[in-house]
Amino acid sequence: MEKVFGRTKGLTDVPFHYCPGCTHGIIHRLIGEVLEELDIIEDTIGVAPVGCTGFSLDFFSCDFVGAAHGRGQAVATGIKRALPDKIVFTIQGDGDIAAIGTAHAIHVAARGEKITSIMVNNALFGMTGGQMAPTTLAGQVTTTSPYGRDCAVVGTPIDLPKTIATLNGAVYVAAVSVDTPKNIMQAKKAIKKAFQVQQKGLGYALVSVLSTCPTNWGLSPVDSLKWLRENMMPVYQMGELKVAKEVEAL
Repeated sequence: MEKVFGRTKGLTDVPFHYCPGCTHGIIHRLIGEVLEELDIIEDTIGVAPVGCTGFSLDFFSCDFVGAAHGRGQAVATGIKRALPDKIVFTIQGDGDIAAIGTAHAIHVAARGEKITSIMVNNALFGMTGGQMAPTTLAGQVTTTSPYGRDCAVVGTPIDLPKTIATLNGAVYVAAVSVDTPKNIMQAKKAIKKAFQVQQKGLGYALVSVLSTCPTNWGLSPVDSLKWLRENMMPVYQMGELKVAKEVEAL
């Protein structure tokens, strides 16, 4: 019998240990498939800081480096400049890249560092306790906003990909989701293009992926997907936000 589906070589045999319903595993699967399809597993170095994405070190077949909270892109920049022939990517939560790592995110894009960043946006700090993040929605209840996010006090949610897209060094910026089979396929295309951008040495690429967090949202896996569609998608601009001219041919 012909085998039509199996584990990608881009992932190890270590079982995912994310919370039930968390879509981190889907995102990992897509990255692993892209690494395999582009035949770059042996030439890739991933960087993962603190948070749920920090578990990535166990799951991917490529080399991986751990970074301090928010410093993933700084570490990735150093690796890429020291080893320019390697494919270097970061996988970071929104509480990491859009909070303590904001300065790095802005300036990496401004400089056009030839790395790829995957941002997992679940609208809060996941592993550290479900606190409010820069991406937390207006009125959203978290452990540090028990009465809901008050935008008059703490400001409005930051749509980081939109900001990054305004910087010249960023040549490809996309915002996707993995809540449906159709969106999963679109997410994979965006992730693949982000790695191809680096292969061609064109500049900086960022893909933001909307993800669920059933545990901290206090919802079932099914209800979490519904909440994401009804609440996050209207706030965060979706699709390819920037495709530079040199990227259009990919």
